[in-house]
Amino acid sequence: MHTETITPAAPAWQAQALCAQTGADFFFPEPGSSVREAKRICGMCEMRPACLEYALENDERFGVWGGLSEKERLALRRAA
Repeated sequence: MHTETITPAAPAWQAQALCAQTGADFFFPEPGSSVREAKRICGMCEMRPACLEYALENDERFGVWGGLSEKERLALRRAA
């Protein structure tokens, strides 16, 4: 029996984001590790607003998205 799996297409901005060219290690560090390098890369990325919007809309709970850490995104959601 053959079962096909349909995976959703990635948003167009993801292919243009700097993180796609750097690798996930910076953006999903071990607990307690620095996110400074990820934030530096995000600060140079033109896709940052779209990335942050995506993370907030999809309730991304781990990693650095749109230049914000998990705690920063949680605070932003609570303030809204």
